Amino acid sequence: MSDVFPVEISPEALAQLQRLLVRKGDAGSFLRIGVKGGGCSGFEYMFKIENDPREGDLVTHFGDLKVVCDPKSATFLTGAKIIWTGNLMSGGFGFENPNAARSCGCGTSFTPKDF
Repeated sequence: MSDVFPVEISPEALAQLQRLLVRKGDAGSFLRIGVKGGGCSGFEYMFKIENDPREGDLVTHFGDLKVVCDPKSATFLTGAKIIWTGNLMSGGFGFENPNAARSCGCGTSFTPKDF
């Protein structure tokens, strides 16, 4: 895998994530993104505020926001973009993921292509 971080973050999502980390995190906190088995489509997206990186994590900074992703999740997220929908009915974070063959209606899980 290359050293390039697998995910982009839209400016609107970045602003929301920075606010979230200031509100919920401690000094040294960062955002972990990834995927795990589950959800209604097979894999679900994960956002978590953490303080302890793991060996092998991919790490980048979007401004002053530190973001990490484990290498296994990166294979499912390469080329994806985190967005902020901001609408009243279902506003929140979402992924635009070119590796998803289909996504659930709520957008929190997906089935990867070639799975």
